[in-house]
Order: sequence, then structure tokens, then C-alpha cells
Amino acid sequence: MSMILMVIISIVISGFIFGILGFLARMFIVGGELKRAEDAAEGQLRRAEARNREILVEAKENALKIKSQAQSEINNDRRGIQKLESSLEAREENLKKQNNELQKKINEVNKKDQNLESERKTVQALESDQVSILEELSKFSAAEAKELLIDKTNKNIEFELAKIYKNAESQMYSEADDKAKEILASSMQRYASEVVRDSSVSSINLPNEEMKGRIIGREGRNIRAIENSTGVDLIVDEEPESISVSCFDPIRKQTAIVAINSLIKDGRIHPARIEELVEKAKNEVMIEINKAGQKAIFEINVKGLSKEIVDLMGRLKFRYSYGENVLQHSIEVGRFAGILGGQIGLNVEICKTAGFLHDLGKALSHEIEGSHAEIGADIARRNGMDDKIVTAIKEHHDRDMTSPESYVVAAADAISAARPGARNDSLERYIERLTSLEEIALGFEGVERCFAIQAGREVRVMVNPEEIDDVKASTLARDISNEIKQKLNFPGQIKVIVIRETRSIQMTGDFN
Repeated sequence: MSMILMVIISIVISGFIFGILGFLARMFIVGGELKRAEDAAEGQLRRAEARNREILVEAKENALKIKSQAQSEINNDRRGIQKLESSLEAREENLKKQNNELQKKINEVNKKDQNLESERKTVQALESDQVSILEELSKFSAAEAKELLIDKTNKNIEFELAKIYKNAESQMYSEADDKAKEILASSMQRYASEVVRDSSVSSINLPNEEMKGRIIGREGRNIRAIENSTGVDLIVDEEPESISVSCFDPIRKQTAIVAINSLIKDGRIHPARIEELVEKAKNEVMIEINKAGQKAIFEINVKGLSKEIVDLMGRLKFRYSYGENVLQHSIEVGRFAGILGGQIGLNVEICKTAGFLHDLGKALSHEIEGSHAEIGADIARRNGMDDKIVTAIKEHHDRDMTSPESYVVAAADAISAARPGARNDSLERYIERLTSLEEIALGFEGVERCFAIQAGREVRVMVNPEEIDDVKASTLARDISNEIKQKLNFPGQIKVIVIRETRSIQMTGDFN
């Protein structure tokens, strides 16, 4: 019994001891974890403090950098202002010097004016003394001497005029043939008849509104591809089932029209297909240009033209001037020039070729600087054309011409351009131009009446003979011509005729 009790007691004591040992072990483990947690927290705190110090250092460095940059910009601005101030001071000093020099020159001019006035008075006094001395020596008064001198001078003038008239008459007979050709060619410019003109079309009809959307494409990619490939502007407005093509170059515009029509027929509209059909359209247009040039040469029957000139003339099929097709106009001018040249005894082939090629430069006038007459003359000269043809092309818009062929081409050009219907012009604008011609002439002093005739090619001005003499009439015609040239833009030339006439009217007495 005691033995069992001792065993139990020993077991209880052992359990108690083990419990205490377990509790102590548990406390040791918990204490280690707490220590590690405290160490970790302290480490994070230290890292946070280090990071804050780094951020603070970076902020200070950035602040210093910004401050340095600002200070540098301020210094640059100050230097720029100092330079500008120095430049302004230099300019001000220069202006002061120039002002002083100008003032010196003004003073010198004033002194010269005073000296000239003094010299003028001295000369007048000397002239008066000379007249008095001459009157005393010649026993004639100044009026008598003047009348005697005028009478003698008139006799000398009559002799010189007769001599000049005789020489002019001899020269006139020697140059009569060439002068007659020039006068006849110049007078033919008043001829007029009818013509049919073409009109330029830059609008493309679409089969439906859906096709307009397909041509535009998603976010406009197709229309941008067409514009980039052809160099034109496509105008898509609210007008149903149509789009417009706008371009200063008629060849590019025609290429775009052909390409767009091909796209409409094909139905496959996307950037790759657009580029393919645009290249095809360019070849088609070049073939059409060559055919147009060959056809025009066949119609006019001109020989010996180079391929460059044939192609350039073909390009004029797509060029319009005042609504008139330039290629058709060139064919007409060539025919008229050949007829006129034959009538006055010139070489028909030269006149016809010069007339046909007179607007050759318009094929390149939008690409090369200069007037179309000069451009065309340079092309003709480069291709070995006759000098008379080159001169006629160059001078067909000049006022002063040097050859009969130039007059013929200018006359034929005026005939083709001035005929009713040849150029796109409304009745209101036509009347407005004629009214402007008359108003310009009536604005001059001494003009009583004015009439614009010959479709505005001639202006007849009636003047008051008491205010305008023969010399002033010639000057008035020139002044009116210059005024018209400055204020109005007319194709061809305008003739200004000033008419001055005097009438003597006497009434008889009453009859009984």
C-alpha cells in the first residue's frame, strides 16, 4: 500500500515537473518569436528611415538642378536683353548720324537753291541787257526781229519738209510691199464669225450614295489614297450621287477622273487597288494625249513636228482658256493663219505652223515660270523650228511686232478668240466691259462722246475741237490706251481712235 502510494506520488511529482518544464519551454519559444518580430520591425523602420533620407536627398538635388537651370535661363535672358540694348543703342546712334548727314544735305540743297535763284535773276538781267543792245545795234525792236526770224525759219522748214517728204516717198515705194503686208495683216483682226466651244467637266456621277461611302472608305482612307496617288483634291459635298475633282493641272485631273471611273466599274476599292488603277489611268491618259496630238496634226496637216511637240499639243486637249478648248483653238488659229498668209503672199506652211503652235507654251505654263508665248518660243527653238515660226510664237501678244508672220498669227488668234461663242462670257459681263471702256474714255477732259464698237476691239472718241487740238488729240489717244491697259484685262488689242472735227455753219437771210 505504501509502495503504491509512493508510486502515485512519484508520478504526480514527475507530471508536475514535466508541466513546469513544458511551460518554461513554451515561454522560451514565445520569447524568441517576440524577439524576432521586434528585430524585423526595427529593420523595417531603419529601411524606411534610410529611404526617407534618400528621397530627401533626391528632392534637394532636383531642387538645386531646377534652381540652376532657372538661374542659367535668367542669365541667358539677361545677356540677350543686354545684346538687344546694345544693338538698339547702336541703331539709335546710327540714326542720329544719318539724321545729321541728312540735315547737312538739306542745308546744302537750300544753299544751292538760293544760289540758283540769284543766278537766275542775274541771267534775266543779262538777257534784258542783251535784248536792249541787240535792238540798238539792229535798229529792230524785239517783236520785229522775232517776226523776221519766224518768216525766215518757216521758209527753211518748208524746204526741209519738202526734202523729207521726197525722201520718205522714195523709201515708201521701196518698202511698199512689206508695209502693205503688215497693214493688211493688222486690219484682218477685225474679222469675226461663229464657233462652237467645249466646256470643262470636273464632276463624276456615281451610281448610288453607297458608292460615295465606299470611295471615301473607312475613316477616309480610300479618298486619301486617291488624293495622294493622283495629286488632286476630291470634293465630297451634299450633292447626291456625285463627287468633284479639283486640280490646277489638267493632266492630273484627267488621270484622277479616269482612275475613279475605273474604280467605280471595278467595285474593288481599297488603297492597293487604287494605286494599281491610278498607274493604269496614267498610261491611258498619256496614250490619249499622243492620239489627240496626232489627230490635231492630221487635221491641220502640219509636217516635221517632233514627238515632244506632238505630246505637248496633245496635252492642250485638257486645257481650257475662258471656257474655250486650247487644242481646238490652236487648230483654228493654224487654219486661219495659213489662209491669211496665203492671201498676202507669205509662206503658207510657216504661217499655218506658227498659228498652230502659238499656244504651245500653255501646256507647261503651270510648271515653268514665264509667259506662255516665251515658253512656247523656247520649246520651238529647242526643237529646231524655223526662226520665223519662233518669232511669231513669241510676239503674237506683243504690241510691237517685227515680222509679217507675227501679225498674221495675232490676227488669226484674235479671229478665233473674239468670235461670238468662242469664249465663255455672259451678256451682262460683255455689256459691263463695253461700258467700262466708254467710261474710261469719257473721264478725260475735252471728250464729248465715246462709242465702243467691234465687240470692244475699237473705241471711237469724239472731242471738242476748241479744247483739243491736233497735237493733244494724239496724246489723248495714247493716254486713253494706257488707261485701258492698266484698268481692264482684255484678250487681244484695242484700237483707240480720237476724232476731232470743226464745222463752220452760216445761215442765210430770210427770203421774202
